Amino acid sequence: MDGGAHCNRRTVEEVFRDFKGRYSGLIKALTIDVEEFYQRCDPEKENLCLYGFPSEQWDVSLPAEVVPPEIPEPALGINFARDGMQEKDWLALVAVNGDAWLLSVAFYFGARFGFDKADRKRLFDMINDLPTIFEVVTGAAKKKVTEKSSVSNHGSTKSKSNLKRGKPSKFEENDENEELDEEEEHGETLCGACGENYSSDEFWICCDMCERWFHGNCVKITPARAEHIKQYKCPLCSSKRAPRP
Repeated sequence: MDGGAHCNRRTVEEVFRDFKGRYSGLIKALTIDVEEFYQRCDPEKENLCLYGFPSEQWDVSLPAEVVPPEIPEPALGINFARDGMQEKDWLALVAVNGDAWLLSVAFYFGARFGFDKADRKRLFDMINDLPTIFEVVTGAAKKKVTEKSSVSNHGSTKSKSNLKRGKPSKFEENDENEELDEEEEHGETLCGACGENYSSDEFWICCDMCERWFHGNCVKITPARAEHIKQYKCPLCSSKRAPRP
């Protein structure tokens, strides 16, 4: 879809920008807009595909009628498996197929625009610096970071509310060396919605259910509002249903 709009893209940076927009759109569908995404994937409908667009938007629709398509098509029939497995497993499966589709689109453009070996490697390295959609959706991208955080919390339950609001693992900064260690350790923290890294000048909030961190802006939570939340549940955890057989 919308492949014709990208005929003027020629550089690695432009193809990566296209990739990043589509990537953000798919993550949005599988995290922030998961309830809407779930409803639109009705198994009673025909084969549906999940599309991500350079504008960071997404859509669930029928595959392109043009054969061959202008750009590689996403996985077909994602809606058929929706009620046949647990929701988290279904979302993870869609995420894996989304990752595969994004790579195929990026390297389709790379081939179309004549990228040489060095350009293809640079494009892959830029893509590989991002967590996969699967890692963002399942929380695997920050599992290791969460484990490190648990060790550095010193088992203190009193400080739990401080750790869950504001900035990822920004403890009391009485010691300059400790502050530097914490910044280095949690620079790998990734937003569960957009997949971007932790930034010290942004407000973050942690889900008390899945323990993933989110930009306040991504989940529409302000610092003032966070002060009145006793237990925060991210959009994905809030929309979870009872396990299906």
